[in-house]
Amino acid sequence: MKKLEEYVRSIPDFPEKGIIFRDITSVLQDADGLQLSINSIQELIGNLEFDVVVGPESRGFIFGVPIAYNMKKAFVPVRKKGKLPCETIECEFDLEYGSAVLEIHKDAIKPGQKVVIIDDLIATGGTIEAIVKLVESLGGEVVKIVFLMELAGLAGREKLSGYDVASAIVYEGK
Repeated sequence: MKKLEEYVRSIPDFPEKGIIFRDITSVLQDADGLQLSINSIQELIGNLEFDVVVGPESRGFIFGVPIAYNMKKAFVPVRKKGKLPCETIECEFDLEYGSAVLEIHKDAIKPGQKVVIIDDLIATGGTIEAIVKLVESLGGEVVKIVFLMELAGLAGREKLSGYDVASAIVYEGK
């Protein structure tokens, strides 16, 4: 059986020269790769006690929903501003070029609930840092943050110091 890293397609000089883009579509398009990615993330969670999986659109949905299903937990989506139909709270965060706003339903996390956040990739950490703020502002406790891939050279993990962070694959560069 192939290692998880072997399913990830690396595309040099995208989106700009000197960057190696780590493409997860090659993982998703292979049945064994998809199963291995979900299993790897779930193994990183282990027997941790928690109530809710939270994932950002769209790739956090791809990996978070099967984990929630397998572990018999609820799934809470975090979306871009204006995409959720009920009352929300929001958090603005910085992107490489500009800023963005994420929202969560105001009633999605109950005070005291233990939360696992799942996403495909940690780069600079801004998206997940914003999600942590949203969860905590609703009274939730982030007990683990899990990624399929980590670009260690972008130091996103530093923004999440104080939290239990795990990645199935770690790439040393950007």
